[in-house]
Formats: sequence, C-alpha cells, structure tokens
Amino acid sequence: MAYETFEKVEGVIQGINRGDDCCSMTLSLVSDGNIVNVVVSGDTTVIDNVRLRPGMRIAAFYDTNLPTPAVYPPQYRAELVTSLRRGQQVLLDYFDERLASEDGSLKLNIGPMTSVETLNGQQYTCSPESTELLVYYTTTTFSIPAQTTPQKVIVMCQY
Repeated sequence: MAYETFEKVEGVIQGINRGDDCCSMTLSLVSDGNIVNVVVSGDTTVIDNVRLRPGMRIAAFYDTNLPTPAVYPPQYRAELVTSLRRGQQVLLDYFDERLASEDGSLKLNIGPMTSVETLNGQQYTCSPESTELLVYYTTTTFSIPAQTTPQKVIVMCQY
C-alpha cells in the first residue's frame, strides 16, 4: 500500500457510535477545538489492537485519494489508527537512506532503546532506511530538520 496520500487527523475521542453495520463505528474527535468524525471499519488497521474508548488521544490516517462526504463536521474513513501517550507525536512518511523524512520535517537517530517492528508487532531485524515508517517520538531538536531518537518505529512493509 502506498502511504504518500495519507493525511493525519489527531484528537481526543469524545464519543463512539455504531456505524452503518455492526463491524464499523464512528469516532467523534475533538481536534484543535473542532469536532471531526472518523469512521473505523473492520478493514481499518488499529496499531497494537487497542480497544478505542472515549478520552483516548489518537491519530487516524485517511487516504486523500478516497472520496470524502461534504458534511459538517468533516468525516474521514480511517485506514490506520494509533493511540498516543501524553506528549507523544507520530509521523507516517517515507524516510530516505539518511533516515530523513520525505517532507523534510524530521531526521531519525535510531537508539538502542528504540523499538523497531513490523505492522504486526514482530521485531524488524533489517535497517529501516528507504522505507515508509510510522514513527513515535516525544522530543526533537530545534534544528532543521528536527532530529529525534524515536521511542518506536513501525516499518510499513510492502508485500
């Protein structure tokens, strides 16, 4: 799957409603003071298979190539959802051979405590350069690009 068309919406879950069928649900998020609805279906990947619940801070990634209904509040169909801890940030991007993100916003310094794994939670034993990565981090330098030693890196393997 190509992730370059994915965008992120981040917020705190205010409510959860059953979707059009019993295999989907709609999350109402407060994102930057606005309400955003995110549809989570049976096909949505939820990192670490966490149970989503009100009060949880999440990041949901949706494909900008898919049609979006023109409704208010905005509604997106999530392809990928991950929970976030306090102060934690997440970035889904292509990282080059220097582990710099394609958008130029972040450079990774993989440390001995950085967990590097695949989407299904298995240890990734190769070097994560030149791949799509889902990166979890808290602090960065003030340099351009910002540098961080991430807590966790998920390699989005192409099969």
